[in-house]
This record gives sequence, C-alpha cells and structure tokens, in this order.
Amino acid sequence: MFFASDNWAGAHPNIVAALSAAAGGFATAYGDSALDETVYQRFSEIFEREVAVFFVATGTAANSLSLTTFNKPGGISFAHRESHVIEDECGAPEYFSGGSRLHAVDGPLGKIDAPNLDRAIGRFASEIVHWGRPMAVSITQSTEVGTVYGLDDIDAISAIAKQHSVPLHMDGARFANALAALDTTPAEMTWKRGVDVLSFGGTKNGCWCAEAIVLFDLDRAKELAFLRKRAAQLLSKSRFVAAQFEAYFKDGLWLDTARHANAMAARLAAAIEDSATAKLAWLPQANEVFAVIKKTEADRLQAAGAAFYDWHRPHGFDGHIGEDELLYRFVTSFATTTEEVDRFGQLIAVKQ
Repeated sequence: MFFASDNWAGAHPNIVAALSAAAGGFATAYGDSALDETVYQRFSEIFEREVAVFFVATGTAANSLSLTTFNKPGGISFAHRESHVIEDECGAPEYFSGGSRLHAVDGPLGKIDAPNLDRAIGRFASEIVHWGRPMAVSITQSTEVGTVYGLDDIDAISAIAKQHSVPLHMDGARFANALAALDTTPAEMTWKRGVDVLSFGGTKNGCWCAEAIVLFDLDRAKELAFLRKRAAQLLSKSRFVAAQFEAYFKDGLWLDTARHANAMAARLAAAIEDSATAKLAWLPQANEVFAVIKKTEADRLQAAGAAFYDWHRPHGFDGHIGEDELLYRFVTSFATTTEEVDRFGQLIAVKQ
C-alpha cells in the first residue's frame, strides 16, 4: 500500500524495455542523436506547433531553468504560496538565476487567485529600482494539493501575466495527470492559453529519469541552451532520456498511465468517504488524495504496511482538524493496483 509519492513507483515495463533497446551501439552525444531528434519532433507534434525541447535530470532543474530563461536584474517570479518552486526547491530558482526572488501569492487549495496575482504584481512598479521588477508567473498543474487549474483558470492567470508583460511558466511535474483530468489536449492546456514555457515531467508517471523544458518562445532557445550547460544539466548520453520519452508517448502510454493513477485516486477517495475512521478533506482532481485521520489511527495504518505522509493545512482549507488529528496525503501512480486500494479501504472501513 504505497501511497507516499508517485516518485516511489518504479519504471513502466515499456520504459524499461526502451532503455534496454537503446543501450547497445553508439549514438551522437549531447542531445544530437537521431533518437533525440525524433523525440524533439514528437514533442512538436503533441503540442501542435514547433517547440524547443531541453532534457534535464530533475524537476527542480526544469523549474529553475525555466524561470531563469526570463531572468532580469531585480527579477521577481510570482507563484502560489504553497507551490513546489517556493516550498520544495531549496532556493534553486534563486540560485540558478543568480539572485532573483520568488513572491508568494495566495489562493484556495493550491491555485493562485487571479485578483490576488494582479494585486501582487501591481505592487512592483518596474521603473522603481528599489523594489525589483516582475519577471515571471508560475503555476503548478496539477497543484501540490491535487487540484487542477481549469482552462478558464489558466486563461485568467495568463491574461494578468500578459497585462503586466511577464511570461507564464507551468510546472508540469504531474502534467499528464492534469491533462487526463481535464480531458483536453497539450496545446489547449499550454500555449493556446498563453503559457510560454513548460516543465514537462515524466518521472512521476512511469519514467525512470525523464524531465524536459518545453519552450514555446523559440527566440529564447539559444540562451536556454547555454543556461542548461552552465547549470550542469546537459546530459551526454541523452539518448537514454529520449528513449524513455519515445516509449512514454508511443500509443498514448503517458495518458493511459495518468488515467490509471487518477482512477486509483478516485477509488481511494471513495473508500475514505465510506470510512468510519477517516474523513476526505476535499475531492481529488488528479492523483493526490488528502484525508483527516486521528494520529493513532494513522500509526495503526502505517504499522499495517500503508505508506503515506502527514501534510500541512493548505491555504483556503476550512475543514475541521481536531487536536488528535492530522491532515495526510496519499498519492497514487501508474503502479498502484486496485488490490492495494481495496486493502487500505478494508483497514479504514471499521473502527478498531
């Protein structure tokens, strides 16, 4: 019953087979192999336009370099208060950019509130040297608390970013899960809504180590190539990342794995709703489920083999958490089985 993180899951068998197939022989290094070029073209097909693709090793690198692409002296990037770039990157965006800042914006359950964003950016007049100046806006899709920005939400955020002449970045560590939840296309969820750069994650959804920066502003591509090299993210044997993405996209595997993870989250949420010992905190929209559970009950579940983490109360959550209770996060993945979910459901079905 592994619900601690989708990072705990291994690699999908198709990804493993692709890595094995790419292991023999010789191929041009540093992103210039025939397989690399094929995958770059596949990204452009998926996004319905020409894009520039840069493989990196981690989501932290993807987010940090994406924001650094639009760096300027005194630059400020705006993100949700509980976003990954603010809470979980150990200052990497500021480090990679050489001193830009991140400014927190509030909004309920992981999503930036558009009026709050407008007010936050408006505080920093670009002509006043003392304050710093707006550099970028970053949204997380799906969010750190399992919610999803709808297309209208992205439109609203994008309109404010464009009004203030700043680019829009999307942290897509769980991009496929959000895409499956909205039942839309990659183009509709990104550049058609005004997204300028995307951190495209594959690792959480069945890949071994495959992350990419997808740049829609092609004029920035040359500079990003140098930024990636300087950040030690230019992989020599990049064909092994390309091989993963080739298998990931083949026959829609990436969407199948995301739909499965989302379905397992919905099944888990239903079990929690029916539970006598746990309360669903809010309805999941992707593959993360949050529940309020007594600490002693959580200890019992973990002792029985369930892996999950306690979580902080997110901004905008007005549910009750008792003194003897905590909020807990459960994450499903491509590897989660119905048997795991149902076994957990049996454990929480009756009070001990």
